[in-house]
Amino acid sequence: MAAADGAALYRPWGRLREDDMSFAFRAPVLIATALVALALFALALGAAGCRFDMTRPAPAGGDDGGAPTTPPDGGDGIDGTPDLAPPASPGLGGTVTPTGATFRVWAPHADAVAVTGDFDNWAGTHALTRDASNVWSGDVDGATAGQHYRYLVTQGGQVWKRSDPRARALDDAGGDSILADPNAYAWQTAPFSPPDFDHQIIYELHVGTFNVRPGDAHGTYRSAIDRLDALAALGVDMIELLPITEFPGTRSWGYNPAGLFAPESSYGTPDDLRALVDAAHARGIGVILDVVHNHYDATLLHCWDGDCLGKQGIYFYTNQWATTAWGPRPDFGRPEVRSFIVDNTLMWLADFRVDGMRWDSTINIRGGIADGWALLRAMNDAAHAASPRTIQIAEDWQGDATLSKKTRDGGGGFDAQWDGFVHDINGAVEASTDAARSMATVAAAIAREYNAHASERVIFTESHDEVANGKQRIPEMITPGDAGSLAARQRSTLGAVVALTSPGIPMLFMGQEMLTDGYFADNRPLDWSRATTYAGIVKLYTDLVHLRRDADGTTRGLTGDGVAVFHVNDSAKVVAWRRWKAAGDDVVVIANFSAKAFASYTIGLPAGGTWKVRFHSDDKAYSPDFAGNAAADVTAAAVTRDGLPFDASLPLAPYSAVILSR
Repeated sequence: MAAADGAALYRPWGRLREDDMSFAFRAPVLIATALVALALFALALGAAGCRFDMTRPAPAGGDDGGAPTTPPDGGDGIDGTPDLAPPASPGLGGTVTPTGATFRVWAPHADAVAVTGDFDNWAGTHALTRDASNVWSGDVDGATAGQHYRYLVTQGGQVWKRSDPRARALDDAGGDSILADPNAYAWQTAPFSPPDFDHQIIYELHVGTFNVRPGDAHGTYRSAIDRLDALAALGVDMIELLPITEFPGTRSWGYNPAGLFAPESSYGTPDDLRALVDAAHARGIGVILDVVHNHYDATLLHCWDGDCLGKQGIYFYTNQWATTAWGPRPDFGRPEVRSFIVDNTLMWLADFRVDGMRWDSTINIRGGIADGWALLRAMNDAAHAASPRTIQIAEDWQGDATLSKKTRDGGGGFDAQWDGFVHDINGAVEASTDAARSMATVAAAIAREYNAHASERVIFTESHDEVANGKQRIPEMITPGDAGSLAARQRSTLGAVVALTSPGIPMLFMGQEMLTDGYFADNRPLDWSRATTYAGIVKLYTDLVHLRRDADGTTRGLTGDGVAVFHVNDSAKVVAWRRWKAAGDDVVVIANFSAKAFASYTIGLPAGGTWKVRFHSDDKAYSPDFAGNAAADVTAAAVTRDGLPFDASLPLAPYSAVILSR
């Protein structure tokens, strides 16, 4: 989007979300609620005449690398309905009961299935019985939580020892399954109600490197609790955990999930994860899980029932969609696999009280794959039915507003999606010369929206992907080898100002607030000593986060849908925008993307009276070598400028920003 110097880019003030009323219902996420949601789906599907067949025709659509398409059947799957397998009772997997445990597993091609474990000294004497839906089940009296087990699957004269695909705990991917009782944990907090979307600020972290205690090989769920007070002081109110489902080995980003229902064992037990969620909720912080269902590591699920079907077996596609760049793709066309994914979503909400999910690479679920699109819609409806305040986030990168429309309006049902904001803003702050910084690009990134809702996009300047994969942390990108330089501090924090004042749900990546250098890796622990070294930068981020949340009642406009980029001066490299939630609560942000200091820079203002300086990034409180040329409160004059009825002049320091409100 191009704009001449001083031109305006407007986005209308968005309407309230039609479903905001549902936010008033702060019901706890309960297992019973999840089961009711599944039952409602099953009833609806039965009424629609869904077929629960074992084989599916190939869905119509393009190849998996193509652009996302709206399925030809209207978005509800091949036959117009989001097929799910009938809900099982008491549930698939190993379930602890008052008298022992019940085991249920789907194995359509097996000739026989037995379960063995600590409870029978691994004798393999407990044969399971097949039902009409190809689920094998049986009870084992006296089995207890904590006992290890495996299935013995017989097919074609061969016997395989298999981990439970729905094991609630594992000793490693493909290792022993462990009976776990999700009701045994004694929660210390009441059911939590996460903040409204317009007040959420996300902090993305990797459990394995976020906080490594002395002498430990990596971080754990329990060690992460040690740093929650620091995050509460920073002001963030949501943490997003990089994938924590069981993966092979002890080190990983987590994007190679193998045991989808089990928390990663090298980080701790399922109850240790619950303790982390519990501790976060006690501090007013919600928890989002990064989940991966566009591909799986096949260590556990490979040819599970003995029949590989020419590829990876019953859990995976066997046609042109069988592979991705990272691993085999689940077969979204099988009702049992769809239920596997939806049940997994509901389990995290119910059993672990998490407050949302970020779905990895949804384009590799829905891109040209009608069944994948149907799955996402069904999953989001089930999640919102079970937990109305959950936030479901898509990492899609297509800028497709349909993804975050309500399913009743033909959309994907996600609440928000990751946005290309990061590439536009980082391009401006990382450019080596001022001439290379495009204010038109910055302005377009600020003004972009989906469906007139600010909260339908997640925006950031650092994430796990953006500070790895051949890239570095932003300060390192600005001055390689000297992430603490003046230029790195000025320009990286300028990018943070834009992210925390633009419409969207802001996200920080762990350590960003303390000017972490280098790049992210799963064997590079976060250096918390930098919080002391760069205490001023931590204060800058803290002040910004509190302003974004309107903690002091002076910047309510930053929580609204309204945005207008009213000043775009590409020759001076200055851009200004206003945010509002309701009439009269405007917040104005002025950003200088150049090395030039302006003793007096004049911009338009939407109202008269005194405008107070709530923040200026050049404050010496943030770094002693900042110029400290503080902009003073200004009184607006009745002079039309930038399409607004008033104007005022104020100083601008190099690579800095000023935030004003009345």
